Amino acid sequence: MSEFPVSPFSRREILRLLGVSAVAPAFLAGCRDDEAAQSAAHHAGQRARGEIVPAVGAEPQFFTEHEFETVRLLTDYILPADDRGPSASEVGAPEFIDFVMTDELLGDPERRQTKMRGGLAWLDAQSRRAYGARFVEATDAQRRELLDRIAYPDVADPADAVGVAFFNSLRDYTAAGYFSSPQGIDDLGYIGNVARAEWPGCPPEVAQHIGLTA
Repeated sequence: MSEFPVSPFSRREILRLLGVSAVAPAFLAGCRDDEAAQSAAHHAGQRARGEIVPAVGAEPQFFTEHEFETVRLLTDYILPADDRGPSASEVGAPEFIDFVMTDELLGDPERRQTKMRGGLAWLDAQSRRAYGARFVEATDAQRRELLDRIAYPDVADPADAVGVAFFNSLRDYTAAGYFSSPQGIDDLGYIGNVARAEWPGCPPEVAQHIGLTA
């Protein structure tokens, strides 16, 4: 999959902005009204506070073995390892997504599950049609070619609308799962509520931005 075409930011920086919701879950829920964004933000907040910690390598409770293998691949295409940190699957993003699919605290999970399972089935059907193999069995180049069709909503073919919606949701879940993990929180530079000996005041550029100073 190509880098998101919005330089000067890297893919990780873009997802880092989405992942701010991991330590301020109301941000994403307030800015996005779709269910995936809201549930991702809610669960990322729980995870960042230590209320839920899906174990890396835990057996999936919702996904089939094949679906989970596909999700693992997809999360690493969305957020691969680089010089700043490990990949999404290495920090438990797939396990996080599986947990979101089964948690009933947000109400009946059937709607989330149907969308996720339907999206994965769509991806496999498109891969079979184009390459004669399921997504996980296709070559890396073929997978990237298929993902390029659905990764950029502004230029995607309307015929791929189901795939675009699925990939948008998965990207939200991946960003929230990654940046609420210990490694992701370190990447964000979030230190929580830490006491300081003295308060230097509001930074001048922030005060100017919010209109407190000229």
